[in-house]
Amino acid sequence: MSIADFDFNLSTRCDFHTHTNLSDGKLKPEQLIDRAVNFQVQALAITDHDTVAAFDSANRYILEQSYKLTLISGIELSTLWQNFEIHIVGLNIDIEHPALLALIAKQQQAREARALMMNEKLAKCGFDSMLSKAKALAGEGSITRAHFARVLHDEGHVSTMQAAFDKYIGKGKRAFVKPQWCDIEAAVSAIHQAGGTAIIAHPMRYDMTSKWLRRLILDFKEVGGDGMEIVLPQMNPEQRRLMLTFCLEYDLYASLGSDFHYPSKWSDLGRNLSLPEQVKPIWQLWQ
Repeated sequence: MSIADFDFNLSTRCDFHTHTNLSDGKLKPEQLIDRAVNFQVQALAITDHDTVAAFDSANRYILEQSYKLTLISGIELSTLWQNFEIHIVGLNIDIEHPALLALIAKQQQAREARALMMNEKLAKCGFDSMLSKAKALAGEGSITRAHFARVLHDEGHVSTMQAAFDKYIGKGKRAFVKPQWCDIEAAVSAIHQAGGTAIIAHPMRYDMTSKWLRRLILDFKEVGGDGMEIVLPQMNPEQRRLMLTFCLEYDLYASLGSDFHYPSKWSDLGRNLSLPEQVKPIWQLWQ
């Protein structure tokens, strides 16, 4: 079913933020679709990091299986703002639009350059051939820090993937490389040119005060941003109230998503995702 024909409402089981193995997720697009259907998700967006490579195969698989699942074309663009890495999700985009493809190409070049520098720094930490191993994990998808973290974990250098960030590749650590992403305005512009809606991803996960978060939202709105993710599975009630307050105060559309990367006991597709009645749901911009 196309997005234009789908009857969205607040009881619809939606997940507008997920990843496949074509960025830093673990499931193939087809496996993600199967899991979404098994979890009774009705509308799903695939939002891989700086790539739309999963969409065609996922959409084709839905048609082959005759699944009653509405697939929304999406992307998660990495940006830099005031020395923070901010992720902007684009939903309902034309994945073949030249402006979007041009930005994706620049982002992929930035990823490659960062990976090369990270490989050099990890070598100085005593870890050899990390780039080739990370690329083997990434396959045809976008290479991310998560791939380096998985290699460090799989080889026993750290106890968890998070420990890889905490000890080596996280901000301020020995093998950290500052990314050279686009700015928020460029991301929002490309999304809009591709006919999509631009959303601040997981605002509560950025290491900033409420004052800085307000500045981010104001700057995002100033360049034409549309909405923000106000519901994620691991948010506590206080965080949900704060995100609702910001969403209403700054008159933004509301989105929701699991930020799914792989099955876990803490989060899964469509779990604990529902928008409050007071908001303007993001799908109002699609119909």
